Amino acid sequence: MQTFFVQIKCALGRTYEVASALAEAEIASEIYSTAGEFDILSKFYVERDVDIGHFVGQKVQTIPGIVDTRTIITFKAF
Repeated sequence: MQTFFVQIKCALGRTYEVASALAEAEIASEIYSTAGEFDILSKFYVERDVDIGHFVGQKVQTIPGIVDTRTIITFKAF
């Protein structure tokens, strides 16, 4: 499995709607609200053969209310 995080910036007033859509899609293992430049931090696991760029572009960025994302790819958990 590959683990990565996506920081999500939402349209004003749409953070809870976006978080609910992520949860309903059952694609994120964890979803957190955050303060600062981004509104949500989500953790994802995908199979090794899945292209993370395509996954984010097709499964995450298409959720209504998302205006920007930043993907953080991880290498090793300690």
